[in-house]
Amino acid sequence: QVQLVESGGGSVQPGGSLRLACAASGFTLDRYAMSWFRRAPGKEREGVSCISTADGSTYWDDSMKGRFTISRDLAKNTVYLQMNSLEPEDTANYYCARGEICTPLKTDMDYWGKGTPVTVSS
Repeated sequence: QVQLVESGGGSVQPGGSLRLACAASGFTLDRYAMSWFRRAPGKEREGVSCISTADGSTYWDDSMKGRFTISRDLAKNTVYLQMNSLEPEDTANYYCARGEICTPLKTDMDYWGKGTPVTVSS
């Protein structure tokens, strides 16, 4: 049974950092592309980042490059999203998702976690 469980969300001040984790079970990470999406209040769910089967990383928005880092630990079967220099605009629910390839299209994901909330506010 495939499961994705996110953790690590919380409330931080602008400029702060958080590390999100997505624990996967029922499959091994090296066989799938793993993505982070987010949905801000009143907005559509959007792609944040993806790590491919070959361990290559992609960030779907220029505002995330240099601030966010996606990584994975195959021994723990866990994907991470390190978020630094957080801004109020990063406030959203963050979701982990599994796909065959790296793509920002949520319709291409076959499994989703339930999400973890991130609030950036002073």
